Amino acid sequence: MRQKKKKVLFVINTMGRAGAEIALLELLRRIDKSEYDVSLYVLTGQGELIDRIPEGVKLVNKTVDTNSVHDSLGRKHLAKKVSRALLKEANGLKLMPYFVKNGAVMLKNKQILLEKLLWRPIADAAVRPKRKYDVAVSYIEGAAAYYVADHVEADRRVAFIHVDYEKAGYTRELDRDCYLKFDKIFGVSDEVAAVFKKVYPEISDKIGVFHNLLNNEAIIEKAETGEGFSDGFKGVRILTVGRLMKQKGFEVSIRAAKMLKEHGENIRWYVLGEGDQRSKLESLIQELGLQNDFVLLGAVDNPYPYIKEADLYVHCSRFEGKSIAIQEAQILGKPIIVSDCSGNREQVNHGEDGLTCAFDSKSIAKSIKELIEDKGLRERLGKNALKRNMNNGEEVKKIFVD
Repeated sequence: MRQKKKKVLFVINTMGRAGAEIALLELLRRIDKSEYDVSLYVLTGQGELIDRIPEGVKLVNKTVDTNSVHDSLGRKHLAKKVSRALLKEANGLKLMPYFVKNGAVMLKNKQILLEKLLWRPIADAAVRPKRKYDVAVSYIEGAAAYYVADHVEADRRVAFIHVDYEKAGYTRELDRDCYLKFDKIFGVSDEVAAVFKKVYPEISDKIGVFHNLLNNEAIIEKAETGEGFSDGFKGVRILTVGRLMKQKGFEVSIRAAKMLKEHGENIRWYVLGEGDQRSKLESLIQELGLQNDFVLLGAVDNPYPYIKEADLYVHCSRFEGKSIAIQEAQILGKPIIVSDCSGNREQVNHGEDGLTCAFDSKSIAKSIKELIEDKGLRERLGKNALKRNMNNGEEVKKIFVD
């Protein structure tokens, strides 16, 4: 008699073009559909990667919006969804003490993170599952974790943490200790898991590491078949892939580009990504006269030809969990420079397969100049980077068994 498939539900906040979402698509692709009945619920029902959900995965949402949460139309749709969530069953009024308490803490820390406050009403207003699952997986922090912890009936609950929990602005009060309800919590890197253990020491035995999975062959193929740079620039191309958000600290990179130009370097720095910091960054670019030297290309469907054609890949941010973009650059054999922060330092061995530097404009510019001037070092770092991302097919099993 054939064994009945186990029912598995994955929950994520959005399906925008970002690292966690890309890693989720590969994970969903690798799960054996003959053994597991896999469903996905996107809490906001929004994101440009929704139409890339692998065959055999059931999308729970009845309606979806493929606009980016970062473009004007996408932000409007998201704002309407948040408004409805606050009004549904007077959620906004019920959560007022929660908003006041956590808002006061954020104000004291001089960091108001409105989106993190609003994940709670989004989770509480979402449609409740009508079935029980064998396994329910919150694939990201915030609303997905609250939803799985409070509103999904399952024999086993699993959560993923993709960021430095503390630096990203999460707290136990904000999350209402929701992670105590999970049977297993995975950090996507050793550092991410270590930070989370400090916050939840009483469940440290439940916290492990699950490394992001990528399809190396597909990335290499897409790098060969898609379109890349079209501006005919003949100097040194520098590339960064990432959302235009405060965490990524692009203003520091812009000032590094200015220093390099002042020292006579023939460089052009490109950024693939979109976000709420675009207008501020554009103003700084104009102020420093870098309109032709620091180029915000926006988000693209296929970033891999750009990575392949770039001379250097630079990923300098305030903090990370485990950057998918760095992994993609390594798969394509790029010499890489990263800021010495949580997440990044675990992905690059300084002087072996990349360079690490302090997160300031002078240090970033100095590292870039070093690689520009030393072709042999660039080639050696790029060759070693190729060896970093050997996919482990055993990772998937961790979700279902301890």
